[in-house]
Amino acid sequence: MQFNKVLENVTTYEAGKPIELVVREYGVKPESVIKLASNENPYGTSPKVTAKIQELAKNMFVYPDDSMYELKEALANKFEVESSNVIIGSGSDQILEFCVHAKCEKDSKILMAKTTFAMYEIYGKQTGATIIKTEDDQHNLEQFSKLYKEHGADVIFLCLPNNPLGECVDKDDVYAFLETIDSNTLVVVDGAYQEYASFKDEKKRIVAKDLITKFPNTIYLGTFSKAYALGGMRVGYGIAQANIIKTLYKLRAPFNITTLTLAAAIEALKDEELVNECIAKNFEEMTRYEEYAKSKGFEYIPSYTNFITIKFADKFVSKEVAQKLLERGVIVRDLTGYGQNAIRITIGRNEQNTKVFEQLDEVLENLK
Repeated sequence: MQFNKVLENVTTYEAGKPIELVVREYGVKPESVIKLASNENPYGTSPKVTAKIQELAKNMFVYPDDSMYELKEALANKFEVESSNVIIGSGSDQILEFCVHAKCEKDSKILMAKTTFAMYEIYGKQTGATIIKTEDDQHNLEQFSKLYKEHGADVIFLCLPNNPLGECVDKDDVYAFLETIDSNTLVVVDGAYQEYASFKDEKKRIVAKDLITKFPNTIYLGTFSKAYALGGMRVGYGIAQANIIKTLYKLRAPFNITTLTLAAAIEALKDEELVNECIAKNFEEMTRYEEYAKSKGFEYIPSYTNFITIKFADKFVSKEVAQKLLERGVIVRDLTGYGQNAIRITIGRNEQNTKVFEQLDEVLENLK
C-alpha cells in the first residue's frame, strides 16, 4: 500500500517507559518502581482536582462544553488577556501540531535548536517542511539569527526552558532576537516548563501578554502536564493574537479534550499555592542531584525545569546505565537518541531520589 511519501522520513516519538512494562518484563513490584522519565510532578494532583473528578465522573456520557468557556476564561484572567487569545489542546503538543499545519507545506522551513523537543521535527516533516537546526545542542540565539538570515523560516521553535536538556535563555535575549524576525514568521515559544524557570530565575520569565503584544507573530504555549500534575489528563493551551487563534481553530477537531480534563484544569488553576510548594521542593531536591554529579565527576546541565541532564563523557555509556536502572525498577530517560551520552532524570520526591542515588551507585560500580 502506498502512503504519503513525506512519512518515510518521519520517526515515531518514543515516550518514557511505563511502570507496567517494568513490572511485566523485570518482575519488579509496582510499588517499588520509581518512574522519573517523563517529567511528571511526583507530588501528585491537587485534592481539589480529585474531588471534582469524583463529582463529575457520573456525567461521562455527556459531551464536554466545546466552547471550553470556563477554562478559557480562567486562563484569560490568569494571563490578563481575552478569551479570544486562548486555544485549548489535548496537551500543548496538539497546539504545536496546529501551528505547523497552519503555516507549513512542502518547501516550508522550520528553525529549531539541534537538541530540543522531538515533536517539533516530527510535526514539521509530516508537512514535508525542511528542518533547519543549530550546530549547538542548546539554544544559541546567535546561531538562530545566522541561520534565519541565511535560510529564513516559516516557523521558529523556542523551547524555554528546553526539553530534554533543561537550559533556558534570558527573556531579554529572546526579545532582542524576536526584534529581528519578520512578521510573517510564526515564532512558537514553548513554555511547558516556564513555571519552574520563572520560580528559579526572574530573568527567564516570559510573560505571555507582554510577548504577544510586543511580537504579534508569536504564540506562547503552556501545559497542565508538568507543574499542575495533570499529565494523565492531557490538556495544554496557547496564547496569541486573536487572528492566530482563529486560524488555529480551523484545525481543531470538536471535543478535543474531555469533560473531566476541562474540570481538572479549572480546579488545578485554583490551587496555585500547591503548585508553588511543589516547585520549591523540586529545586531543593535538584541540589542533591547536582552534588551527586559533582561527587562522581560528571558534568550536568544547570536546569530550569523539573528534571536534570547528567552527562557521562567517556566514563560510562548512558544506554547501559539507563537499562541497568530499568532492571532495578528505576525509570530514567536515556538521551542516546538525541546524540547525547547522558541521562535525563525527573526530580522525584525525597525518598525516591535517595533510592535513585543508591541504585545508581550500585549500577555504576558494576559497570566499571
